[in-house]
Amino acid sequence: MLLGDKNADIGHILENIVYLELLRRGYTVDIGKVDDKEIDFIAMTGGDKVYYQVSASILDPATFEREIAPLKKVADHYPKFILSMDELSMDNDGIKQVNIVDFLLEK
Repeated sequence: MLLGDKNADIGHILENIVYLELLRRGYTVDIGKVDDKEIDFIAMTGGDKVYYQVSASILDPATFEREIAPLKKVADHYPKFILSMDELSMDNDGIKQVNIVDFLLEK
């Protein structure tokens, strides 16, 4: 990002922003893996966990499936979120979709 690459992927930029925000909020942040699928962030504080997937948009059905699949495979009951720039909520199986701006504005 510091080199000014104009072809930077917005998804990676959003992931960096979310990562830094989770650290700012006091979470320890790891990357998760379920089978061959990746969970962008597992945010932990105390004994609690929150799972996050980050995508520019999940309006495309293939992208939605790609992002939600690893979260559906997690067998615990900790909160799971997909953060995107979409305004339309697409909650599914207890996994909440949240607009990334709304997430960043939370206290």
